[in-house]
Amino acid sequence: MENQTIIVKKIKKAGHGHHGGAWKVAFADFVTAMMAFFLLLWLLAATTKEEKAGLSEYFSPTTTGLAEGSGKSEDIIDMGGGQKISQGDISSENAREARAPTEEEIQAAAVAEKERLESLMEELKKSIEASQALKPFKDQLLLDITPEGLRIQIVDKENRPMFDSGSAELKGYTKEILHELAKTINTVPNRVSLTGHTDAARFVGRDDYSNWELSADRANASRRELIAGGLKEDKIAKVMGLASMVPFDKTNPRSPINRRIAIIVMNKAAEDALLHESTPVSSADEGERLIREGERPKSLSGSIAGQLQKSPAKPAVAAKPQAKAPAAVRPKPKPKPKPKPKAKASAKAELPPAKKKEKNFINLPEPIAPINPIQVPGQ
Repeated sequence: MENQTIIVKKIKKAGHGHHGGAWKVAFADFVTAMMAFFLLLWLLAATTKEEKAGLSEYFSPTTTGLAEGSGKSEDIIDMGGGQKISQGDISSENAREARAPTEEEIQAAAVAEKERLESLMEELKKSIEASQALKPFKDQLLLDITPEGLRIQIVDKENRPMFDSGSAELKGYTKEILHELAKTINTVPNRVSLTGHTDAARFVGRDDYSNWELSADRANASRRELIAGGLKEDKIAKVMGLASMVPFDKTNPRSPINRRIAIIVMNKAAEDALLHESTPVSSADEGERLIREGERPKSLSGSIAGQLQKSPAKPAVAAKPQAKAPAAVRPKPKPKPKPKPKAKASAKAELPPAKKKEKNFINLPEPIAPINPIQVPGQ
């Protein structure tokens, strides 16, 4: 038994080959899914609400498409290109076209606005008659309808001026008039423009102050008083001074009635023209002024235009010969102007005496002759 050999057998257990890489595939799927999940979270965080709404509308099918099972909405029109126009866009464009007013609607709106301004004028007349503060000054309040709107003019009378002489300080009764007007003007949505006017008498108080500054200051003082009387500040659209350029009494430029304040309740057309930086005609008188001022430049421009027409006419006539000039220039190479070579010949004829002079200069070596004898003694 002692000599019996002990054999130790080692058994190596090896795993099944097909179980080696299964966990890698599962882990790769998990990592890919997590990457996609976090990428989605990042995109959602970086997307605005408007983009999210657009994405939701893009991926949400309409009921028509679901009912037909086509997977494609009927309100998408394929135009054969990359862009697609939906019925919603078409309907919005149609709505915009439908909202554009027609000529009849514009005319109807203009008529309605004119009627509103006329009713405002009647209301102002009634308030002037009923007001104890305005009734004594009704002859200084002039109302009329102009192409720009309802014009209310407060004019001066003898011994009853609106302002102190040469000043923009309002009289007490002028303030009352403006306060009453502000209450009535506030009843309409139209905007207001104010214009100051003076007579033709020159302002002599200061050298650096003229009727232009005075009329503008009076218009601005009226604006402040209207706002103090309750007029909304945003209703003021324009304040300007015209000095004595538009006199009320053209026969007497120095008449007190020319000193006035014009308040215009503008219509829609005048307001739009003002907002678009146009030059609306504020009144019939101002329209005449613009025409008069337009005639002067026209006469000047007419004369200038005549000169300009004459001046270009000359180059135009000259231009035609210039086109023909090449044919007229062709005779220039003719030898007619080449009698000048004769002058050259005469010039050449004059050259011989010069040569004689050159011979004289050649004779100058005579002083060289004594040089040799000088050199001889040196030898």
